[in-house]
Amino acid sequence: MTGRPARKSAAQLQAACDKFNAAHQVGAAVSVELDSGEMRKTITVSEAQVLSGHSAVIWLKGISGCYLLERVTALKTAKA
Repeated sequence: MTGRPARKSAAQLQAACDKFNAAHQVGAAVSVELDSGEMRKTITVSEAQVLSGHSAVIWLKGISGCYLLERVTALKTAKA
């Protein structure tokens, strides 16, 4: 036992992306946990997608590269 969580299947990763994309459009307000542990508010600039068959990711405004979808939390938007 390595202490690592079991890898998710491609179907599980795609399901996570599909669920996020169904609930949130590109441009959605989110917070992301950066590698440093800092939480940053930003917006999505892509749909969530499976990267190379091993990770559910999303691209975010003002952040280089993509982040694991599990580190991203959608923010509730204020209603007018």
